[in-house]
Amino acid sequence: MRPTGVKGIGSILSNDNKELIRQATEGSSQAFELLITPYTGRLFNTLMHILRCRESAEDVMQNALFQAYLKLDTYRGHSAFYTWLYRIAVNMALSYRRGTKPVVSMDQQQEMTGQEAVAQNEVVGEALEREERAAVLHEAIGALSEQYRSIIILREIEGCNYDDIAKILSISSGTVRSRLHRARMQLKEKLLPLLNEHPSLS
Repeated sequence: MRPTGVKGIGSILSNDNKELIRQATEGSSQAFELLITPYTGRLFNTLMHILRCRESAEDVMQNALFQAYLKLDTYRGHSAFYTWLYRIAVNMALSYRRGTKPVVSMDQQQEMTGQEAVAQNEVVGEALEREERAAVLHEAIGALSEQYRSIIILREIEGCNYDDIAKILSISSGTVRSRLHRARMQLKEKLLPLLNEHPSLS
């Protein structure tokens, strides 16, 4: 039985996923793999933005999925499975950051921007400017305090709604809104001096 496609964090758990969860809680690792496959790409992308280091993101990803497998019998369906999985992974990533401060190399930063290969008919100058914009934005996000960085990543990059962010970070929706406002203000403050260093991007 194959899992249905992801329709967003708040999507209703499908009958297929319910069956996969049942099989996984009974010990089927194959069912668990089928259950998490639609979500792993976006989940890893989130961890990369939080940790800013591929090796760290891979470590946390593996640990989070292992924890999810062990705790699957505690999932009660009160929130979407995706939200439940995200909460485990994001909380582990935040805990990981509190203990380590990974250094971001130039190669890792370029890898994080997710830029596609330059099309043959694309002007090289435009591609370089796009990459520079992405690098400046990631530098500014990386300079945010931990709580603001998480909010910005989940809302602006992952596109999570307020309720899902609240569930992932275990805070109220009201706190999400107020913290997001302050995070955007702080991001703007971080971006201004960086843009001044790169006048062509302003």
